[in-house]
Amino acid sequence: MAQLRLEDIEWETGSLRVSGKSRYEVRLPLPQDVGDAIAAYLACRPSTCPSDYVFLRNIAPFRPFRKGDGISSVVKRLMQRAGIVAPVKGAHVLRHTAATEMLRHGVPLEKIGLVLRHGGFDTTAHYASF
Repeated sequence: MAQLRLEDIEWETGSLRVSGKSRYEVRLPLPQDVGDAIAAYLACRPSTCPSDYVFLRNIAPFRPFRKGDGISSVVKRLMQRAGIVAPVKGAHVLRHTAATEMLRHGVPLEKIGLVLRHGGFDTTAHYASF
């Protein structure tokens, strides 16, 4: 998500185009509340950096994140501030949480694996066993 560009958001169809590590592209649904949150973020993000990347650093220099490390730093800092203790730190906790929540809502592991773009069933089972 750190590399998400404005052109990857398909507002009309309510979906996101996402490329994984293996460079293959998938379309994921964009729930209304997530779309609203992205729109609100875009309305208040720093305007001094004209960029087609969705997410920008919120401290100078305002620029896109170079890679996912910036997102992990933000997540770690927010978890620490909120007093959240988890066995997984950084941005990976978001993937584990997503897998666990989907499993709790009855989504089969095969579908969770597709969303998380896992190559194997074992990886998805590990993420969902958090």
